[in-house]
Amino acid sequence: MIYFTQLIYIVNGQEETFHEFERMAIPIIGKYNGQLLLRVRPDANAFIEGTMENPYEIHLASFPSEADWEGFKNDGERKSFLHLKEKSVKAILLVKGA
Repeated sequence: MIYFTQLIYIVNGQEETFHEFERMAIPIIGKYNGQLLLRVRPDANAFIEGTMENPYEIHLASFPSEADWEGFKNDGERKSFLHLKEKSVKAILLVKGA
C-alpha cells in the first residue's frame, strides 16, 4: 500500500474553482482502487506551531500500487479538468510513504 499526504495551498479567491476540481477528481480515485482516507480543511486555531504557511486543505490518500497511482494521475477524464486545479492551486507539498 502506498500513502500520499498532500498539503494544498490555494490561490486567494479561487476556493470555489478548487472545490469544483475536487468534486470531479475525488470520485476518480476509486476507479484506480484508491481511497481518500482524510480530507481536512483546518482553521487557524488547529495550528499550534510551525515554520511554514498553513495549508488550505490536507489530504491523505492510499493506492494499492504505484500502477494504480499512475493510472489515477494519467486518467483522461481527470486531465480534462486539470485546468481548474492549475487555476486554483498555488502549491502542493506531496509526501509519499508506505
